[in-house]
Amino acid sequence: MMRVALGIGCDRGAALQTLQTAVEQALDQAKLTHQAVTVCASIDKKNDEHALLQLCEQQRWPLQFYSAEQLAGVAVPNPSEVVRKYMGTPAVAEAAAMLAANTDMTGLLVEKYKYCGDDGKNATVSIARITE
Repeated sequence: MMRVALGIGCDRGAALQTLQTAVEQALDQAKLTHQAVTVCASIDKKNDEHALLQLCEQQRWPLQFYSAEQLAGVAVPNPSEVVRKYMGTPAVAEAAAMLAANTDMTGLLVEKYKYCGDDGKNATVSIARITE
């Protein structure tokens, strides 16, 4: 079975439902189930993001955090100046997924899936194949 890492980014205070839906839709896009997910990753500035912690706890997914410097060192297909301005790295979801999966762009199954929830908050999910 394929094992994948999820990279997750979101607006501050995004609802759990928003993150759940974003993850489900991104997994659907890659034709994967929750069982394929081995690890989640995000930027260390999100280590107190309630919905992210809740999601990983519910799914029993380990959650890893990377610094802006670590994330900025990863080449990504969809860098964002807005993200760079606020987070100090041009990508969170894509870079975090690739770092957690120990891969580069060739391992990205879903680049940057963006979803806006009913709460008006955005979540981004990237999925990378874990290389053994």
